[in-house]
Amino acid sequence: MFRSISQLCFLKSYPKLNIYSLLSIGKVSDKKTADTSNDVIFKYINEVGIIQLNKPEMLNVITFEINRRISSKEWEKDGKTKLVIIKNTGSKAFSVGGNIKILVQLVKTQNENILFQGLREMYELNYFIGTYKLPYIAFINGLTMGGGCGLSIHGPFRVATEKTIVAMPETAIGLFPDVGASHFLSRLPNNLGVFLGLTGHRLHGIDTVHAGLATHFIPTNRLEEVEQKLVDISNANYDSVKEILDKYCETVKSQSSFSLQEYLPLINQIFSIDTKNVETIFEELKSNGSQFASKQLSILQKMSPTSLKITLEQLKRGKKFDLKECVRAMVIDKDNKPQWQPSQLEDISNEEIASYFSKLSSDKELQL
Repeated sequence: MFRSISQLCFLKSYPKLNIYSLLSIGKVSDKKTADTSNDVIFKYINEVGIIQLNKPEMLNVITFEINRRISSKEWEKDGKTKLVIIKNTGSKAFSVGGNIKILVQLVKTQNENILFQGLREMYELNYFIGTYKLPYIAFINGLTMGGGCGLSIHGPFRVATEKTIVAMPETAIGLFPDVGASHFLSRLPNNLGVFLGLTGHRLHGIDTVHAGLATHFIPTNRLEEVEQKLVDISNANYDSVKEILDKYCETVKSQSSFSLQEYLPLINQIFSIDTKNVETIFEELKSNGSQFASKQLSILQKMSPTSLKITLEQLKRGKKFDLKECVRAMVIDKDNKPQWQPSQLEDISNEEIASYFSKLSSDKELQL
């Protein structure tokens, strides 16, 4: 874990970048409201717990309060609940993750304790989902990034649609993939996790199934029917839930092609989790010379060098540890031309990167 909140939040590079323009997800309302009670809706139908992210105009940005409200549900312990479904209102975004503006404000105002507590609770929720004893089904219908991945990908059932877009774009904004991404990215086949974590590449629709981030692909117009089947299930367990999802998923995966299929040999070789360092990835992309390799090199050259190095190191470490060792944090500021400090990979020592993984004091480590 990190030695201090300043390291956790600034990564010693302070990009001036507007997260929303960077991700091309449109304008997000800045209107403030005291009533956030409907930002997430909870329903309990036929012994099925349903969590509905309900702030579509804000792309279902997740606040610390929303995390706390989700965590407060003790359906696993009541002895009655059969399964839990998490979904979103509309289809534009499942969730684009944490409220970056609030995080930046907390950093700027030196509210370290509030930030630490909020991040701690978020990561504890990610871990809780990953170890949940009830069937947990996520309908990831729309844009899914950062914290949105944390609320979905750790569960055993992740249902994508034709409107699903999944990405971990943190290296472009001076962060690194958190919410346990070092656990799930490091375990993807063909070293796709390293590729996705470093480049922030977006996976659309069925591609999320091919990559291993989603388990099923079901068209949006059938989600309500699937949800009703799950609500009506009499004997809920992993196998019975999988049977329903498999039925509606049909054979989509085998009948469709993966957009990255022809590039998998290159990705598997150049973005190997066992590669020595990020500089080696740059060199191999440059020497490869293919159009795809050149494009990825161009993308990586725009990223924070520090973020790239931390991301590769965390994925290396994450592959060796279980989920509770793999949760991490995030950071940003504003403008469209980040001035990374340091600006060159060669200016960042291995010792400096290692310092970001130093153990915290016992009162700040996660208790999982």
